[in-house]
Amino acid sequence: MLALRPNCEHCNKDLSYDSTEAMICTYECTFCQHCVETILQNVCPNCGGGFTPRPIRPKEQLAKHPASDKRVQKPVDMEEHRQLLNKYTGIPPERR
Repeated sequence: MLALRPNCEHCNKDLSYDSTEAMICTYECTFCQHCVETILQNVCPNCGGGFTPRPIRPKEQLAKHPASDKRVQKPVDMEEHRQLLNKYTGIPPERR
């Protein structure tokens, strides 16, 4: 089950459980749409994978399976990320 993390790992923007701006990779690294599109260029800095919009859990399920309140913030090291971008730019996530 997805943790529904409450913030962007890079810029620390709040991402509520129902945010349409929350993006995740296959390992559930969580970033805001702005960071994914402008800084990360759809390359996860942790695994090199791509991102997809995070699903929104129905409100009636939140009581039984609440969203996480644990914030994860690891601003991206842009020098390291450039290496991933050099490796993966132009390669769709499904072919990496």
